Amino acid sequence: MAKNKINVQGSEITIIAINEQDYISLTDIAKYKTDDASVVIGNWIRNRNTIEFLGMWETLYNPNFKPLEFERFRKQAGLNAFTLSPKKWVESTNAIGFVVKSGRYGGTYAHKDIALKFASWISVEFELYIVKEFQRLKEEEQKQLGWTLKRELAKINYRIHTDAIKENLIPKNLTKKQISHIYADEADVLNMALFGKTAKQWRNENPDKKGNIRDYANVSQLVCLSNLENLNAVFINEGLKQSERLVKLNQIAISQMKILLSDKSVKMLNPEKDKQDE
Repeated sequence: MAKNKINVQGSEITIIAINEQDYISLTDIAKYKTDDASVVIGNWIRNRNTIEFLGMWETLYNPNFKPLEFERFRKQAGLNAFTLSPKKWVESTNAIGFVVKSGRYGGTYAHKDIALKFASWISVEFELYIVKEFQRLKEEEQKQLGWTLKRELAKINYRIHTDAIKENLIPKNLTKKQISHIYADEADVLNMALFGKTAKQWRNENPDKKGNIRDYANVSQLVCLSNLENLNAVFINEGLKQSERLVKLNQIAISQMKILLSDKSVKMLNPEKDKQDE
């Protein structure tokens, strides 16, 4: 279960992902108003307008919702003796809008639609700040997703690249050590074409850094690298000499990087990293 936190006017609000949906902690939101979160949540959920909203939401998104139980709660709402809790609502109506958890990250969570409704009941100003921070979190997640996708694409293309090397450049009966040297040599063809240095040269220049030169590539470089890997595999299959391939790949890298560095959509995926590398 993925978990994130946002800071809203000094209050830390927990967000968890359940079935690819965001659920926000009502307990954390209620603490903006009082330390006795359960009482605030209970007062809100027993309100007739709240029950009608919850019933409509469940009707729209939950095919297993029990409308008869919902009607019973709706009729009782407003009576002095009427009480309701998220747990009782879930158990009685088979609702999916709430999740009540125990343990370290325990508390009452609600689907973002419901949580924002609760936040507006607490404070309209507080709700607006939650929306702002929640949107910022989603934007950051999209940027990270873009970076991860580019990294995985580079890995997949690297497999295509190494398979081409295996089929066309590695003679039979070589030792594993000899084969690894050929792989490293071909990897450095791409490193030289894109970065202008071999992996060993980069390590010598950066003794304090962990990983390799590609781990520090920006988004634009990773996009270009994935293209170069595919092209190098094609050039290998065509029987071009390594020196010829290096010249071609370097020219392609220069051309593509000029385009990628000016592309706003690529730069948005990781603007800070691209800015450092420009």
